Amino acid sequence: MAVTTRTEKRTRRYRARGPAGALLALAAAGGLLLTGCGGGDDEGRAATADSRGGGHAPAPAPDRLRGEGGPATGGADRNGDSREVAPDAPDPDLLSTFALDVDTASYGYARRTLSEGRLPDPSTVRPEEFVNSFRQDYDRPDGDGFTVTVDGARTGDADWSLLRVGLATRPAERQSERPPAALTFVVDVSGSMDEPGRLDLARDSLGTMTDRLRDDDSVAIVTFSGEAETVLPMTRLGDHRGRVHDAIDSLEPTDSTNLGAGVETGYETAVEGRRTGATNRVVLVSDALANTGDTDADTILERVSTERREHGITLFGVGVGSDYGDALMERLADKGDGHTSYVSTPEDAREVFCEQLPSHIELTARDAKAQVAFDPETVADFRLVGYDNRRVADEDFRDDRVDGGEVGPGHTVTALYAVRTRPGADGPLATATVRWLDPDSRTPHEESGTVATDALDDSVWEADRGLQVTAAAAYFADALRSGGGHDQDHDRGRDHGDGHGDPGSLPGAPGLPELSARADELADRTEDGDVRELAEAIGRAERLTG
Repeated sequence: MAVTTRTEKRTRRYRARGPAGALLALAAAGGLLLTGCGGGDDEGRAATADSRGGGHAPAPAPDRLRGEGGPATGGADRNGDSREVAPDAPDPDLLSTFALDVDTASYGYARRTLSEGRLPDPSTVRPEEFVNSFRQDYDRPDGDGFTVTVDGARTGDADWSLLRVGLATRPAERQSERPPAALTFVVDVSGSMDEPGRLDLARDSLGTMTDRLRDDDSVAIVTFSGEAETVLPMTRLGDHRGRVHDAIDSLEPTDSTNLGAGVETGYETAVEGRRTGATNRVVLVSDALANTGDTDADTILERVSTERREHGITLFGVGVGSDYGDALMERLADKGDGHTSYVSTPEDAREVFCEQLPSHIELTARDAKAQVAFDPETVADFRLVGYDNRRVADEDFRDDRVDGGEVGPGHTVTALYAVRTRPGADGPLATATVRWLDPDSRTPHEESGTVATDALDDSVWEADRGLQVTAAAAYFADALRSGGGHDQDHDRGRDHGDGHGDPGSLPGAPGLPELSARADELADRTEDGDVRELAEAIGRAERLTG
């Protein structure tokens, strides 16, 4: 193969977009192996993934999980942290499948905890939520569905790279163009919500949001403490905004937290007020610290799941408070086909209630899943960063009965992989495919994107701005999960994923002092407020760990 210059390498970042209905039809009829929010490019290094892609054929997205030689070896349990493959394993499993997730609560809660002078509990750190907390300038599709971008960069560890899979939906429509909304707010008014930054934030933000919603939108309000109460039935705003404001202003903290009763009453109210042709959603505002009534998570979750299946009502969880039931809120949102966010400041609350929620009311994709197929000729090992409780069996990727994730307009989803290439490998590296159902017709669609080894940047810290931010966020989460801050280069094995090194450490991971300096430099260069907040959070973690 001819030598590729760096300039040529920069033109070979592969993207693909548009419906894949024809491929799907062929796949259904003949078992065809399909080939394969996405990364923006500050330096114009992108190229469309087509037959001209540098002579590289896209890696396949196989319909079969195993080769003829029997079960794959070297892969971790689906509930574990990795999908690693031994270089000499016969017929290895080189597929990675997960449900899409746009949650960001874990990162918000970590920032809140660090601002109070404490390190977050490692169990609350979900790397994918750190990564997905940052805007990406991925290409957007013209209609519903996704664009797919795959790019990456080499790390300081021999043969290891970080590979980024970016999925993006169309831009959010203007308020006047979206479908009407029927929103049921389930607000925790237990005693713990009396803490500053909880119910007061919710009250102010709901009031502001009410003024920004359209006349044809509807709002209901349910409160819960020791028991649940419908304070306001589903009410079309129109000339009734004063009535909605009165209900919001009446919210006052009382006693215990009967979260189960709140969720049940909230969904009953949402079903009673359900509007055909509108986006029907339950918005749960709580610290998720259930201590009264039905505190069994599985029972509460089943109620959410049942209403989701029967009525298509989705759940948006908004977490608050320094003590926060992070795991329960996330599980509720997953079962309710929704997502979670976390607010701790007036700025956070305004963004979530007044910007994100009104703009992202509708759905553009249901049960969305992603599958990445790595080329066995070039890839030895790989590991998906995070998404631990969103893994899907590889053979269930095209089983539309298996639950995926719900995504709306204006969203991006990023997945980061640590990938070890075979020594001297050159050629196709991976194909990423996203599959989703049309939110109305439930018709399945797919889209794919590919990347080859010669498209990898030489260094993570010289790559696309978005990839640098993704890497910094992932390295930060990785450090917090491992109780971070120590110099990992001295106490971590180099062979990630093959049993000799720490399976929780990412290749090329700097210690917190270096990561803090990198993030500061990135924040200065991009002048991005979100990146500046990331740099400040890393700096706090560095100081707390000494």
